[in-house]
Amino acid sequence: MNTMRRQQLEARARVLKALAHPSRLLMVEELEAGERCVCDLQQLVGADMSTVSKHLGVLKNAGLVTDDKRGNQVFYRLRVPCVTGFFDCIEAVLSEQARCSSAVCEGKN
Repeated sequence: MNTMRRQQLEARARVLKALAHPSRLLMVEELEAGERCVCDLQQLVGADMSTVSKHLGVLKNAGLVTDDKRGNQVFYRLRVPCVTGFFDCIEAVLSEQARCSSAVCEGKN
């Protein structure tokens, strides 16, 4: 594998890793509807502010969200709203896994 291809795959892995936490997935789903104050996201997740801020930092470093400070409040929004379309693909995989948990799919690759 050449260097350029490896870098591309590593970049994809960083984005996927940033999404690999239930709280971050919940925040991304919420941000699909539009920007939200960090205080709203804190309430949604039900965690303390430092934990929510760390999660948002992971999403921001991966290029998934951007922030806008307005006075004492910080608002977040998705940088690339199409990321939630990927969730449909994940749901299809999960549906297939559930379907194949029966004997019909056992032994098939």
